[in-house]
Amino acid sequence: MPPQEPPARPELTVVPGTADAGTDWTGRRQEEIPERAPDGIVLLLSGPNLSLLGQRQPEIYGRDTLADHVAKATMAAAEHGLALEHVQSDYEGALIEAVHEARGRAAAIVVNPGALTHYSWSLHDALAAFEGPIVELHISNPKRREAWRHVSVVTPVATGVIGGFGGDGYRLAIEAVAAILRAGRHSR
Repeated sequence: MPPQEPPARPELTVVPGTADAGTDWTGRRQEEIPERAPDGIVLLLSGPNLSLLGQRQPEIYGRDTLADHVAKATMAAAEHGLALEHVQSDYEGALIEAVHEARGRAAAIVVNPGALTHYSWSLHDALAAFEGPIVELHISNPKRREAWRHVSVVTPVATGVIGGFGGDGYRLAIEAVAAILRAGRHSR
């Protein structure tokens, strides 16, 4: 049997907010858009199955979609003079590549690793090589769920963890990053 080619690198899904007449791509009206250039880029990473938010286990994760959460995070970032870039992938390697590409370019990373939280040592290592603050984010509180969810391999390289606040966690994570960047402290 001839050796098989590895699969092509999966395309990354970038989920912008919805736009309509009179708004930019985040849904903000012209008067809500900051006039100055952003002070830095925050990379928001969304792991496997998060594209199903709003459909998958709404009793745990709520009815808001990933696009809804990204729009809230984008608005929160703009309020703090930051730009937000979002990458969602069901493929571990694509998220690792996004972290590598953020080195020297992004000021901070907010990561909701999904199930990768519990076993992705390669994501852990990629994040460990990132110089800026990292906030680990979970919609639910993993410590109040099944025992296998209690261990995170991402936490040791994160500046902090936000979990259990539902969709508000996205705004809280951006506010935490903005405060850390303003204070000039981001040691892990």
